[in-house]
Amino acid sequence: MSTQGGCCLLLVLVVLLCIRVSCHSKFPALDRIRPAASDEAQGRAAAELLRRLLGSRSSDFIVSVNSSLSNDSLDVCELRSTKQNRVVATGSSGVAVASGIYNYLKYFCDCHVSWSGTQLDLPNPLPRLSGVLRINTPHRFRYYQNVCTFSYSSVWWDWSRWEREIDWMALNGINLPLAFTGQEALWQEVYRALGLNQSEIEEFFSGPAFLAWNRMANMFRFGGPLPQSWHVNQLTLQFKILERMRSLGMIPVLPAFSGNIPLGILRLHPEANVTRLGAWAHFNCSFSCTYILDPRDPLFLQIGSLYLSQVVKTFGTDHIYNTDTFNEMTPPSSDSAYLSAVSRSVFASMTAVDPQAVWLMQGWLFFSDAAFWKPTQIRALLHGVPLGRMIVLDLFAETEPIFSYTESFYGQPFIWCMLHNFGGNSGFYGTVESINSGPFKALHFPNSTMVGIGMTPEGIEQNPVMYELMSELAWRKEPVNLAKWASLYAVRRYGSTQESLTAAWRLLFASVYNCTVPHYRNHNHSPLVHRPSFRMNAGLWYDPADLCRAWKLMMEAAPSLMSKETFRYDLVDVTRQVLQVLTTSFYQDIADAFQNQKLPELLTAGGVLVYDLLPELNRLLSSDRNFLLGAWLEQARSMAIDEKEAQIYDMNARNQLTLWGPSGEILDYASKEWGGLMEDYYAQRWGLFVQTLVECLDTGRPFKQDTFNQAVFQVEKGFIYNGRKYPTKPQGDTYAVAHRIFLKYYPQALKRLK
Repeated sequence: MSTQGGCCLLLVLVVLLCIRVSCHSKFPALDRIRPAASDEAQGRAAAELLRRLLGSRSSDFIVSVNSSLSNDSLDVCELRSTKQNRVVATGSSGVAVASGIYNYLKYFCDCHVSWSGTQLDLPNPLPRLSGVLRINTPHRFRYYQNVCTFSYSSVWWDWSRWEREIDWMALNGINLPLAFTGQEALWQEVYRALGLNQSEIEEFFSGPAFLAWNRMANMFRFGGPLPQSWHVNQLTLQFKILERMRSLGMIPVLPAFSGNIPLGILRLHPEANVTRLGAWAHFNCSFSCTYILDPRDPLFLQIGSLYLSQVVKTFGTDHIYNTDTFNEMTPPSSDSAYLSAVSRSVFASMTAVDPQAVWLMQGWLFFSDAAFWKPTQIRALLHGVPLGRMIVLDLFAETEPIFSYTESFYGQPFIWCMLHNFGGNSGFYGTVESINSGPFKALHFPNSTMVGIGMTPEGIEQNPVMYELMSELAWRKEPVNLAKWASLYAVRRYGSTQESLTAAWRLLFASVYNCTVPHYRNHNHSPLVHRPSFRMNAGLWYDPADLCRAWKLMMEAAPSLMSKETFRYDLVDVTRQVLQVLTTSFYQDIADAFQNQKLPELLTAGGVLVYDLLPELNRLLSSDRNFLLGAWLEQARSMAIDEKEAQIYDMNARNQLTLWGPSGEILDYASKEWGGLMEDYYAQRWGLFVQTLVECLDTGRPFKQDTFNQAVFQVEKGFIYNGRKYPTKPQGDTYAVAHRIFLKYYPQALKRLK
């Protein structure tokens, strides 16, 4: 038996046996939403997932699905041991079985599965269960993904990467995933049927890395055109994605029409009631100022139902559809009758095709344009749809919950979501206290209409600990002990009970992973990944001394653990975080030296940053496969069928990380600390900044930010078109690089980050 197994048996039995508190029965339309696959098909899919995960050891598990195990559509899994030391798992769905087994793997076998590696050293024989372990959830839905994730993270994925992600979803209990891949192929068919020509269609779609915002009516054309091969590839992927999700008992959420139309529609229907929006996010009208068809116009119903019927005919349906009206754009009228008519019309375009349709809507608009969306306006929009036929995602509930000041969305069901990450940025961040208490408070809120818990990051493959904790909370009946949870996480992530590792994670949970600053938005604000200026954000929400202590503890444990990918990743990540904080300290020295006209100090601080710290950080990142620019660019180019397409995709992939637009319209929003990018983009900017300041002191000229911005823009744009091939495989020895950095910079960190 594993070291943690015995003591955890009682823990799991007591803590994870959830009381069923749910308001799902208030909403009969949601009770009718059921998995499409038979129990047998879901059981087979769960068994195949285990084979992919555990190989030959999967035969130690006997899995089956019996939907009658749950009499109220809330997932449940029962596990017991046989005399032959096998584990029998029966669940109400494929997802219930997968998440029940993952719970057993975590708490009885000290195993772990994440984006950044797995730790699956299974004990032999399997630890015995003394009775029946029954694990259930009070949440009808466990939602996953954000419309932006498809651009920031999964844009270049092939089927093998999607397969791993869907396995991860099932293991973590996700049963309501967004399934947005391939929708442009169907839009192309609809636009052609309406009479648009090919050039009008190509002028509308943006490039692959920017499709999320094209779909949301924020922008068009930039990064395009979309090649026909893209449509074929994405459509093929979507068929596989949907088949796998459904086989596991998930309910994929499909796209619907929001009113966003190509200009060509006005050629065909000059009489249509169309509003041209203003510019979005510093883009000019060459790429933004999109056209929105008024939902009350009869043409809206025609286009919306034509599109949705194409979606249902091509993809089948599980009856839940997402579309977002007014995403980051202000409606033309605040009149309640108008807003209700809008949502009524959008919903009518769904029910015209699918009488059982349920509209899933992101609640982001109520937060992002709070000046417009007052209680009267929110209620009007929500009440245009019958109660229970709309589910609202309280998208950023860990920081900006909307349910609490809208009387639980005025009666519409909602899902409490952790957004956590913007732009797929690198950088440690979490709100562990908030997510540990928030969902339970929401569930017990007066007249709560909460029907689920969700994770809605703009980008993934970062901070895996936050997603493991959040998905586990969906199966808990009360908050966890965070210090104990962090300790157990360290044990299963590394397969090691070393006290230094559990101590390191307790420190991280008490500091960098526990942001309690009101209204804090986790864009990586570090000067490291922003265009240098004298107006940079140097603030932290935690004491960096705690980070340094955790770094030291992990370095001490490193020699015996370098064979574990999970540990190597975390060693790179914690060292990266320390160097990120140190960059801010050197930046402050550079700024102080310049203001005080002290050239020697400027040369010292600038020299260390540009010629040692940033190159060392680049070497560190380049030593791990999870931090490589080259891998991202290779994935992008591999989608192409010829060099012309490869160049389009390469430009998309580079631009999104850096300029985010032709001229830096959303500059550095999607920053990543990756090997290659650190050397040829971030370090080049800092080099130019320091060089410019030295020249200013030498010549007595003042520093002019506008002049510098023009010069540094050439560096930024130069990176996008440099044509350089970056390594796609890790280079160098992670421990050697990390240890050298530690010896050099730990004393500095102690001194600077007190």
